[in-house]
Amino acid sequence: MTENTVFDNLPSSAEAVFDWKWGQAEPYYAELSTRQLKEESIPGWLTDWTRVSSLIGEALEKLHVATTLDTADKDLEHRYHAFLEEMLPPLEAAEQKLRKRLLESGFETESLQVPLRGLRADAELYREENIPLLVEEQKLDSEYARIAGAQTVVWKGEEKTLQQMQPLYQETDRSVRESAWRLVAERQLQDRQAIGDLWGRFLDLRLEISRNAGFSNYRDYRWKALHRFDYTPADCRRFRDAIESEVVPAATALYEARRRKLGLDRLRPWDLSVDPLLRPPLRPYSGAEALESGVESVFKALDPTLAEAFSRMRRWGSLDLESRKGKAPGGYCTFFAVEKKPFIFMNGVGLHDDVQTLLHESGHAFHFMETARWPWTLQWNVGVEFAEVASMAMELLALPFLPAAKGGFYRTEDAERALTEHLESVITLWPYIAVVDAFQHWVYDNPEQARGMESCDEEWERLWRRFMPGIDYSGFEETLKTGWQRKLHIHQIPFYYIEYGMAQLASVQIWKNSLKDQNRALADYRKGLSLGGTVSLLDLYAAAGARFRFDRPALREAVDQVMGVLRQHGTV
Repeated sequence: MTENTVFDNLPSSAEAVFDWKWGQAEPYYAELSTRQLKEESIPGWLTDWTRVSSLIGEALEKLHVATTLDTADKDLEHRYHAFLEEMLPPLEAAEQKLRKRLLESGFETESLQVPLRGLRADAELYREENIPLLVEEQKLDSEYARIAGAQTVVWKGEEKTLQQMQPLYQETDRSVRESAWRLVAERQLQDRQAIGDLWGRFLDLRLEISRNAGFSNYRDYRWKALHRFDYTPADCRRFRDAIESEVVPAATALYEARRRKLGLDRLRPWDLSVDPLLRPPLRPYSGAEALESGVESVFKALDPTLAEAFSRMRRWGSLDLESRKGKAPGGYCTFFAVEKKPFIFMNGVGLHDDVQTLLHESGHAFHFMETARWPWTLQWNVGVEFAEVASMAMELLALPFLPAAKGGFYRTEDAERALTEHLESVITLWPYIAVVDAFQHWVYDNPEQARGMESCDEEWERLWRRFMPGIDYSGFEETLKTGWQRKLHIHQIPFYYIEYGMAQLASVQIWKNSLKDQNRALADYRKGLSLGGTVSLLDLYAAAGARFRFDRPALREAVDQVMGVLRQHGTV
């Protein structure tokens, strides 16, 4: 219950504060910074802090989302940047005062022990001089999205986004696949210099931010900012080595089986998405409405509670699923904390991958909904190492319900194709994750070298050839070595990628549990989601029925599980 009347005037919607100046938010933070804190009053104080921080945070997030929906709208981008510049510096200073107050109070409950560990790290990292730099970093994020969102090609007289070209990579006519792939590759290379220039600005900013916070290495700064308390950079290196020894041979075998079935002397980059038996491409839906209703049917067969949650999202208009010109690339799920509503963004073009993407992002949405039942924002901060378990496990848990007979998208034989395609991607994703992660460690270990595009190109190519054998890029070396420019995480969310590898391991474990007892596996999965950020990473994994391990034996067990099913289906 709010104790002070100043909070009676707090707006109830983020839209009401889009044009706020800091002076309109300051009274709420001033009251919180001076309110007397006693053990019995701190819960109410935390509730009010959650209310005001959620309101401003939702306004920032809604403006950011709007810029990804239309990267060409300069007025919208200006409004977002203006709000960032106006609000973020004083907001961060005010938040820092409240962090210190709570930490100095000594208040602690069982559900706050882990969140307070993260809060302490945030308080220790805070530097006033870094706030304008973090604002600038967000602006560069928007600039990267604008460059990528503007990339289109003309195919047979029609302008298409690069995402809309993806179905052509599944055409059984190899000449069509190659022509489409070449056209996209040529368009992406046109922005090589622009992205390279932007990269230098990203790098300089991040190095300055880490120096200001007392770190000699941006990676060490970022490690603390991401609340990585349970593993180290050395653990990531060991994980990459385990991927090289346990997964790369399996992925190479899959590529070789594909080459052999296609009857090719060399497997080229435009041969990776076509059906290896040259069957017509899977086209599970046409249009966003069909994608939404199909996935809702899958959830109805999987779990009625999840289906109802997804149905609410549809009613709320919380889905923007189809690719279009000017829309930022990729996909994400975010959460509007005041409204208690998730929002899913993706670039659907009619492929099976879109079904998997929507299942993936829905896993995040369900996680947000479960986590938001906790009263305070502190308890909502779940490490992405587990957040990605929520999404990647959902992809696997839903696989049995893809057949149309169970409410899904496919005839039985096509559902089996969808199953094997997804399991193949489980194997082939791990080596790519290793490339992205190793590249980022190299960048921040060698920042002077990494300023040069040529050095980045050389390192990316070296890592690619280490982890991704089996695909022949002869004649297209420029496209291969510039792949780092097209991985948005490297530019926009540094060091966010190894988590996918960890989460994939846990997801395979949860999937294996489901093959023995579907109901129990789903109950454990939802139990893990319901804990929010109130327990450690190890405990979250355990609650969901998995183990937080990413060593060779754990990886070998997962690879054996996936490859065993693929062998049963004749994939290898």
